[in-house]
Amino acid sequence: MSLPIAIAAGFALVLIILGANVLKEYERGVVFRLGRFIGVKNAGLRWIIPLVDRLIKISLREIVMDIPAQEVITRDNVSVKVNAVLYFRVLHPEKAVIQVENYLYGTSQLAQTTLRSVCGQAELDELLSEREDINRRLQEIIDLQTEPWGVKVRSVEVKQIDLPQEMQRAMARQAEAEREKRSKIIHAQGEFEASQRLSEAAGVLAAQPSAMQLRYLQTLSEMSTENASTLIFPVPLDLLRPFYERAGIGAPDGGTPRSDG
Repeated sequence: MSLPIAIAAGFALVLIILGANVLKEYERGVVFRLGRFIGVKNAGLRWIIPLVDRLIKISLREIVMDIPAQEVITRDNVSVKVNAVLYFRVLHPEKAVIQVENYLYGTSQLAQTTLRSVCGQAELDELLSEREDINRRLQEIIDLQTEPWGVKVRSVEVKQIDLPQEMQRAMARQAEAEREKRSKIIHAQGEFEASQRLSEAAGVLAAQPSAMQLRYLQTLSEMSTENASTLIFPVPLDLLRPFYERAGIGAPDGGTPRSDG
């Protein structure tokens, strides 16, 4: 083999090696030829013209980005720190390269400013109790603004809301007062229902005198099952009157016995 042929073969081999690129399954290659966009390469072994073409690899996997804690003043003038996590992925690799210089940095900055804006428009109670609505609004706003970059925001989740110490103590006192209020309301409701039942029972016993006597006897029977002790049990005079009359003696209340003749 002559020297020129060997040089040409070596040069061709170098071009093949320099132009060969392997794209993983989750990657796409954005190709520029002399500065102009010519297409997107799929996964596999792809070859470009060295020194003429330029290939930029873009990952299509979902990216989990942490949004640093942001100082936010809510609508009711409470200073809090809020951080969140952002889930997004690239749908159009060519837009992610052409439309923005660094789509990762741009998405991060956009997420931070949107987090401050949305949380600043809400009151503290909304941030604490309506977090799902806050997350939805963040996702919609960020996704709308990153759409020209070929970036799709799937979800935004507020992770933590740090409150000032004095606000935490105030909320703890408020929660304790609410629990005490509910406890008193439940206790008062129970007393009211119990008084109603006692009133109904008193009406039944008043309408049936014999029922009152049976109640006395039942109470005496229940007390006798306890440990041995001395009991002073009031006995109604009406319960003993028949015995006094049969014995022919005066009733304890000063009345006169009934005469048989």
